Amino acid sequence: MRWLVLAGSTLLAASLGVAGGYWLSERGTLSTWLDRSPSSAGHSGHGQDESPGERRVLYYKDPMGGPDTSPVPKKDSMGMDYLPVYADEQPNAQATSPAPPKPVETARGDRKPLYYRNPMGLPDTSPVPKKDSMGMDYIPVFAEDVEAAAQGFVKISPERVQMIGVQSEAASRRNLVRPLRAVGSVQFDERRTYVVSTRYEGWIEKLLVKTTGEKVRRGQPLMEIYSPDLVLAQQEYSLLRQSIDESGGGETAATSRRLLEGAEQRLRYLDFPAAALEHLRAGGAPRASVTMPSPVSGTVIDKPSVQGMRFMPGEPLYRIVDMSTVWLIAEIFEQDLAGVRVGQSAAITVKAYPGRSFTGRVAFIYPVVGEQTRTARVRIEMANPDDLLKADMYASVEIASPVGPRDVLAIPESAVIDSGARQIVLIDHGDGRFEPRAVKLGDRAEGYVAVIDGVRADERVVVSANFLIDAESNLKAALSSFAGGGHQHQ
Repeated sequence: MRWLVLAGSTLLAASLGVAGGYWLSERGTLSTWLDRSPSSAGHSGHGQDESPGERRVLYYKDPMGGPDTSPVPKKDSMGMDYLPVYADEQPNAQATSPAPPKPVETARGDRKPLYYRNPMGLPDTSPVPKKDSMGMDYIPVFAEDVEAAAQGFVKISPERVQMIGVQSEAASRRNLVRPLRAVGSVQFDERRTYVVSTRYEGWIEKLLVKTTGEKVRRGQPLMEIYSPDLVLAQQEYSLLRQSIDESGGGETAATSRRLLEGAEQRLRYLDFPAAALEHLRAGGAPRASVTMPSPVSGTVIDKPSVQGMRFMPGEPLYRIVDMSTVWLIAEIFEQDLAGVRVGQSAAITVKAYPGRSFTGRVAFIYPVVGEQTRTARVRIEMANPDDLLKADMYASVEIASPVGPRDVLAIPESAVIDSGARQIVLIDHGDGRFEPRAVKLGDRAEGYVAVIDGVRADERVVVSANFLIDAESNLKAALSSFAGGGHQHQ
């Protein structure tokens, strides 16, 4: 019985020894223990009295045999110290430990990187290529990057510039204009609105323009009217003309000519139609009915006239508007009035014609601000050749208002990196070199900002991906400081 127990114990110990050795070999720990064992040290060729502090450390490796390395001492996730790898270790010792990966060729030809930095911006560098915990390659840092940083530049490879979509634009001189937006309504041009009336009493015998909205031309007949005053004035003119013809000359004829001129002047004062007056001058007989022509071209917007009605002097018979030009009465907020000037251009859109814009000009700023709305009325004159714009149409207005002085040096607003305490831009010097530069800014309008100091004309500023370049700059500065501290530590 005792012999069976001893045999079982021996078999169990052998099994654990084989399994444990296989596990240690798979994890790389076995080779580490062998490297640190006295027998391995005896084959290393170094004396036992050699102090590790006098030996140069190449890097530190994962204590569990993983592929992770570090240029400085660190601990793994279980709190175990990374193991140092010395420069003077024998080949047989290096063969039993995970060798660092060989440097690979980069996109910059045969130039060798100084070190490799963490792709996620963590304060971790490596003297050899490696991957982080997510499998991302560490990024090489070259000597030219360090030199560019010393000169105040950020150096980025052309491939990375293209990948992050860097775009730049030259600083140029321009007039900054800020659009002021308002609403308004279309109104008739008051200077092109006419009322057709008479200076005498009469009756409408025949109405020729019978509907509101009808378009008329200048000189087009509107109605035929009968007026006793016009009949008497015509008869007086005809009698005087006849007396001149019969007198044959002398003082009586001269007096009749003066009276004839007075009769003709009276007809003009009564707005007697010019065509009817020429008929009388040619010796025509007086007419009981006179045709009244339209004094202007336009659209009839009001027609109180009815055939057969009696009218009195001054009574409106037609209201006609020339709509080739209309007004837009816009409501401008009180705080925006300082940016409105007579003569400024304005873009007008109406809901009736989506996608179409009309152009106008500020002609007058009314002197009163609404007590309730706190808005001022601005009159904008605009052409309406096709009569598309109708009275009381609702419209949106955009007035181009100049901002600050004219002809200022300006850059796109997207080029500015504003930290709150200061504003900087990135100057594109070409070949992947970017210079962060502090600027002093002025007025802003339409996506541009005036530059008071910091940028010269025709210098190119980065307008796209500048925040990525700025992050790259800050990251490189932090890593340079970290790398310097790491070398001192080694």
